[in-house]
Amino acid sequence: MKKISFLCLLLLATLSSIAQKDLPKDYLSKAFHAGRRDALRAIMPANSVAIVFANPLRNFSNDVDFQFHQNPNLYYLTGYNEPDAVLFVFKEAQTDAQGNSYKELFFVQERNAQAESWTGRRLGIEGVQQQLGIPMALNGSSFKDFAIDISKFSQVLYELPVDFPISNTESARMGGLLASFAKKTNLRANPQPDNLKNGTRQFSQLMAQLREIKTSEELVLLRKAIEISCQGQIEVMKLAKPEMSEMEIRGLHEYVHKKYGAEQVGYGSIIGAGENGCILHYVDNTRTQVGNNLILMDVGAEYHGYTADVTRTIPASGKFSENEKLIYQIVYDAQEAAFKTMKPGSSGMAASNAASEVIAEGLLKLGIIKDKKDTRKYYTHGLSHHVGLDVHDPSSSRVYKENMLVTIEPGIYIPPGADCDEKWWGIAVRIEDDILITKTGYENLSVMAPRTIADIEKMMSTKSGLAEWKLPALPSFKKN
Repeated sequence: MKKISFLCLLLLATLSSIAQKDLPKDYLSKAFHAGRRDALRAIMPANSVAIVFANPLRNFSNDVDFQFHQNPNLYYLTGYNEPDAVLFVFKEAQTDAQGNSYKELFFVQERNAQAESWTGRRLGIEGVQQQLGIPMALNGSSFKDFAIDISKFSQVLYELPVDFPISNTESARMGGLLASFAKKTNLRANPQPDNLKNGTRQFSQLMAQLREIKTSEELVLLRKAIEISCQGQIEVMKLAKPEMSEMEIRGLHEYVHKKYGAEQVGYGSIIGAGENGCILHYVDNTRTQVGNNLILMDVGAEYHGYTADVTRTIPASGKFSENEKLIYQIVYDAQEAAFKTMKPGSSGMAASNAASEVIAEGLLKLGIIKDKKDTRKYYTHGLSHHVGLDVHDPSSSRVYKENMLVTIEPGIYIPPGADCDEKWWGIAVRIEDDILITKTGYENLSVMAPRTIADIEKMMSTKSGLAEWKLPALPSFKKN
């Protein structure tokens, strides 16, 4: 045992001494995260504490886990990107047994040489203190014995891991944090203590109030994510052909994302050819040939935690048919109508009503509907949502404010068998852009990806820098 412990310590020392090289230089600063904790503290009620858990690892299959993705609220407040952690933010300064004052505590994943040799470096206490600037960092294993009286706070604002049960048999990898929290707060009591009631709702409201307004640092990363996503749309416009599969087109988008440094996609990439575009969150992408159909491409790169959400609809052949043009133009005009309403103080409802009216009038004119109330048959979703660390970012306001970032995404979807002339069947069009509310109006951050019929067709007639990237055919294997 002593020999094993010595080897582990030696390995840990080795890992600690080898700093990872060539990391990106544009992560959010520790000053940003400290500022966000201060901003949260400023709007918390008197004598309160906010408690936020890291997301757990989630199993993919057998002994393989999904790539870890942090709870956006914890990342926003700390910059920490590991599981097995819990953050405490106190409204008023607290004092420990030695008389030291602190306003936050962060229990984090412990260093472990053997684990780190398999799954990567951990920050540990020293890394959190030095790199993230949180001085009161402790190992998660010490949480259960840490002397803190939760009952003394008038309000406990808290957020538990999404879809993760609180039980006595919780995953050992969570380090007992949830069970300890439940015990310290009497969370399972019926009725719950008064200071826990509405704690999750109040925390969500406060975080929505903060996150709906983007800071200048956040906007740098969001612009990067959006530009990367637009470049993916542009390259696919140049490369798309009827014989391509939906999965191949998805791969081209995501290759471009990776080429420009995006770590992940912000949501499952949607590549819907023909009638598949009528499935709003179609992520199977299994059609083997897109054929001479429209291709609805709703794809967003995630860059340093921040995601874009950009949709373009293009003709696989490079040219829109006359019927496709008619539907596409209605959606384009609806988006333009919504844009014209957007400025600080205007409402999302005004933008939605403007877009809906254009779509209703357009469908009536084409004879696809006979009454405006039937518009919802073919325009089946809302117009807009906030975007940021989540593709559907939280918000608390009904009116636009400067530095909000929202999508505007009207669409028309006519599935086979719809109650209209079958010449329209299988046409699905969505155009989605990421719109920043400015001091006097708005800025379309995704404007670099062509939107008009003419601009799309022109882009599709040009050559991509990836055009010569030709892969050999795979060898054929005979079936047994």
